[in-house]
Amino acid sequence: MSAPTFHASHSAVTSRLRSAGCVFAEDEAQLLISAAHAREELDRMVDQRVSGLPLEHVLGWAEFCGQHLAVDPGVFVPRRRTAYLVQEAARIARPGAVVVDLCCGSGAVGTAVAAAVRGIELHAADVDPAAVRCARRNIGPAGGEVHEGDLYSALPDTVRGRVDVLVANAPYVPTDAIGTMPPEARLHEPLVALDGGADGLDVQRRIAGEAPLWLAPGGHLLIETSVRQAPSTADLFELAGLSAKVVHSDEFDATVVLGKLQESHRK
Repeated sequence: MSAPTFHASHSAVTSRLRSAGCVFAEDEAQLLISAAHAREELDRMVDQRVSGLPLEHVLGWAEFCGQHLAVDPGVFVPRRRTAYLVQEAARIARPGAVVVDLCCGSGAVGTAVAAAVRGIELHAADVDPAAVRCARRNIGPAGGEVHEGDLYSALPDTVRGRVDVLVANAPYVPTDAIGTMPPEARLHEPLVALDGGADGLDVQRRIAGEAPLWLAPGGHLLIETSVRQAPSTADLFELAGLSAKVVHSDEFDATVVLGKLQESHRK
């Protein structure tokens, strides 16, 4: 990080952030001071953060899996726990594999997998135009393609039946629980990236149901979910003809359901 070209009181910025309820006020103050090029810009950024705008939207980037990824205002902010989804996908993928990141948001998952496994053919898709624009800034340099549309309908026919690793951080918050989410999420992130329907599984249900049409023989589907919902997510996999295994990381406080397509279950 470059030093600011103007004098800024770290303690004063920290105090404002702490008064607004920012848990990591000292760290956030340093990031904001380092990002600002002038006093007026710093004041504006601090005002935005104090008003509740996510830090990542204020800065314009998020750190995820060791990378700085562009995150535009109104785009879903990648969570630390989703690094476990990346870790599991990277463990399975091999150089040359066809990898698809559905509900890609900023493209964080696909970009991180491409960084971990060189030489993959990467495709990502999202229904939100703002997310697609942001994802292209992240995934483009990794050699991937980002498609706009509703789940599989966005993907080119050339990958149908060829996907080795299909990964999705689909929305899984039940509709009635949206109101209990932190204001940073429910007020500043798109509802389409959060709301998973009445049981939180609407989008997962669609992804699992159509996955056999897109996966290669022996291909894998990985979906992030919650501990409570994991058994139901696994049932969706098995209903679609995929094997299902629930894995959990205490380090990331994250849960992923892994599925594999057997040749006998191809639709």
